[in-house]
Amino acid sequence: MTGGITSPGAGWRQADQGPAVQQRTGRKRRHRGRGRHRGEVPMVEDVEFTSYYGRQIVKTPVWKSPDVPLYLFLGGAAGSSAILGALADLTDRPTLTRVSRLTAGAGSLASVVFLIHDLGRPERFLHMLRVIKPTSPLSIGSYILAPFSAAAGATAAVELLGWFPRLKRFGGAVAAAFGGPLATYTGVLLANTAVPSWHAPHTQLPYVFGGSAMAAGGGITMAFTPVEEAGPARKMAITGAVVELAAMHKVETDHGILSEPYHEGRPGALMRAAQVCTAAGATLTAVAGRRRWGAVASGTLLAAGSLLTRFGVFEAGIASTKDPKYVVVPQKERLAARQQEHADTTTR
Repeated sequence: MTGGITSPGAGWRQADQGPAVQQRTGRKRRHRGRGRHRGEVPMVEDVEFTSYYGRQIVKTPVWKSPDVPLYLFLGGAAGSSAILGALADLTDRPTLTRVSRLTAGAGSLASVVFLIHDLGRPERFLHMLRVIKPTSPLSIGSYILAPFSAAAGATAAVELLGWFPRLKRFGGAVAAAFGGPLATYTGVLLANTAVPSWHAPHTQLPYVFGGSAMAAGGGITMAFTPVEEAGPARKMAITGAVVELAAMHKVETDHGILSEPYHEGRPGALMRAAQVCTAAGATLTAVAGRRRWGAVASGTLLAAGSLLTRFGVFEAGIASTKDPKYVVVPQKERLAARQQEHADTTTR
């Protein structure tokens, strides 16, 4: 009667498909003629388990798509672009500096727009700044996003107007200081929830998001910068792609049944497309990144791969909340491991 619990896919169904059912169907009795009993052959289907009253064990986050995945992508690209802009300014690459600052400013403002749209009312974002809570990634993230957006937006505006060159450098430095945390805190934010397939890879998601942000920022700036100045962008793009692919591989393979949503259905299709785009973009950058067409093509592929990664991770987490097995099976495994550890301790 426990086959549905211990075997993935054996008798499970989505929590929103009805109340708990343990049915015994198809039982048939076969009798010979003249009243002689031949015996009965039970034909019982797999037992189907769901949560009580058909409700989900873990509630699905109320975050909306595409608002939140776009916020994750744009914020990450903006953060890495701000860092690249500061480095380009120090190494006297004026075009790369300008492109990076404009990318960071536009990305930060667009990400805030999508975040506010997801929240529903602009004042809700301001309410998030009323209290700072060091143990909350959401609270800390608000205090990362606010100064970064202000600095990156002001720097981009001054860059467009051509005023106050010293202010540009100061604003770019402030944005760069918050760029790294902005690119990675969203991975911490997702991992800190009770969503099974986000919480399990809590040590890998920040690396996935950080690498994805580097690939996107490097790719976008590389596509709009002359190839003779785009050397730092190419290096950032390739490094970010390698980090993203390596960390994402661990997410998809190291967590047993909780890695399953990253391979199945819509999330699986998104993740496969993301890996193809990222790997192809990194390879093309290394082979043809010093040519104009190669820089544009590889930058486009890297940005697309980063965007698809955010959508894939988001959709996989949502899917893991809708099937009870992603909560029950890991719980039973952890309980069995603790019991075994206790038994080993007591026998020593």
